[in-house]
Amino acid sequence: MEVAMAREDLLARTFVELADTLVDDFDIVEVAQTLVERCVELFGATAAGVLLGDPHGTLRVLASSSEQLRVVELFEIQAQEGPCLDCYRTGEPVVNQDLARVNGRWPRFVPVALGAGYHSVHALPIRLRQQVLGALNLFAADAGPLDAADVLVAQAFADATAVAILQQRALQDAHLLATQLATALDSRILIEQAKGMLAERAGLSIADAFGQLRRYARSHNQKLTSVCQGVIEGRLSSSDLSL
Repeated sequence: MEVAMAREDLLARTFVELADTLVDDFDIVEVAQTLVERCVELFGATAAGVLLGDPHGTLRVLASSSEQLRVVELFEIQAQEGPCLDCYRTGEPVVNQDLARVNGRWPRFVPVALGAGYHSVHALPIRLRQQVLGALNLFAADAGPLDAADVLVAQAFADATAVAILQQRALQDAHLLATQLATALDSRILIEQAKGMLAERAGLSIADAFGQLRRYARSHNQKLTSVCQGVIEGRLSSSDLSL
């Protein structure tokens, strides 16, 4: 009973946080990062990620719960095949895929995913009405299915994420939409650069460097992208971030 109540509380808090993006100034990369971490907790996934299409329709990694998954998703984009690509292209969920039993469906992607320890995958479209923006992806070390109720919740997260990305005011102007999507994806590039710089300077792993950047941003009430810009420009040192 306590476990069920804790899960319901986490579900409620996640939806509240997504709803808050509609009224407050927010950092879309941080929202997406929080979402993938919550998905790991809620759905028993080993890792989760968000892929977002740029204004030209090319998928890019917006958030990932682990560096290992980020590499797998980058390979999927490069190879131009995989469940997340299919989900984005069709706008339909691709769920309960046992990667050892997909019978040659994704011949280049499957060996890479299995080699990384992932045996099942679920991809939910991030969409608003008929517009598909990207995909929310769940990877698991076992081949167990995601039940129908969890598929519905995961899709609701993906739908709420689409609203958070677009916001109502951006829907009426194609230029605003393209600009907003491009800005979100450019922010990810900035974050990756800062992660690498901090990891090298402080002798940290990429994951630990990212954690330090996020903790500093939260504790100082700053956007993650602003903190990363400070690292890149030399205004924030590794010692500043460790305080």
